[in-house]
Amino acid sequence: MKVNQTILITGGAGFVGSSVARVLLNRGDRILIVDNFNNYYDPRIKRDRIKNLEKDFNNFYIFETDITNYEEMDKIFKTEKIDKILHLAAQAGVRYSLTNPFAYQHSNYLGTLNMLELCRHHDIKDFVFASSSSVYGANKKMPFSEDDKVDAPMSLYAATKKGNEEKAFVYHNLFGLRCTGLRFFTVYGPWGRPDMALFLFTDAIARDKPINVFNYGNMARDFTYVSDIVDGVVSAINRSEEHSYEIFNLAGGRSVKLLDYIAEIEKNLGKRAKKNMMPMQPGDVPVSSADISKAEKMLGYKPQVTVEEGIKRFVEWYQDYYKI
Repeated sequence: MKVNQTILITGGAGFVGSSVARVLLNRGDRILIVDNFNNYYDPRIKRDRIKNLEKDFNNFYIFETDITNYEEMDKIFKTEKIDKILHLAAQAGVRYSLTNPFAYQHSNYLGTLNMLELCRHHDIKDFVFASSSSVYGANKKMPFSEDDKVDAPMSLYAATKKGNEEKAFVYHNLFGLRCTGLRFFTVYGPWGRPDMALFLFTDAIARDKPINVFNYGNMARDFTYVSDIVDGVVSAINRSEEHSYEIFNLAGGRSVKLLDYIAEIEKNLGKRAKKNMMPMQPGDVPVSSADISKAEKMLGYKPQVTVEEGIKRFVEWYQDYYKI
């Protein structure tokens, strides 16, 4: 494992990106953060994540630009000696893709192609990137394994993530890029995205507003606490030079019913939720469950934080951040 490397993180002001940056900075790496600070969700929390890093570190640099702008990205690659890429920037969200399809085509497809091309032309061999559990689509076999077919995406978001795995394989095969794709399963925790269920539910319950519970509550997710995701990402960065092309599931290793998840939020807030029971949303899947044995074996991945502890930590952060 090399340290004191220069690692470029796309989406570095995001939830996972800023969390990984903290760990890499703490061990002595030099970090280049690329983020466009867009308004898909309130950009103030993105800037606050960066301010939180600035309190503790000075060996990182912010480039406020968009990965779809090849010329601007090329300038960064020309002026900085970059050892590895961690590509996390993407247009997120399943439901948003139903009404804003071109945002996904632009950011996820073109943005990832730009990053792969830049690695190719600047001779950067190590490319670690975020994929998603959504690539498993409507697969019935549980738990989801990296060897399962992923030919039936349920949303445009999922299709772009599957397409990015395929593009990365092509660049590995044609140009010798060493690629590691990480299929994240429902990441949650402090500094989390405001469009995710935990944030939406906590915020609504705290303010005595109703929450929308889809599929009438008959859903379950393999929730993954952010520090566990970070451990997996850092392990992938550490060993990226040791292999050619690999895909890994990163998950909590336990599927939790949505209604149990909500009950845990209620317990920590000391309030009852007002539930709007709703039908299943297009593009959504009822259950996610991950086989993490490959990551355990090859990355030494071992999730540490239970959902009960993770929700407790999130609610404490939320109450402190919003002074509620």
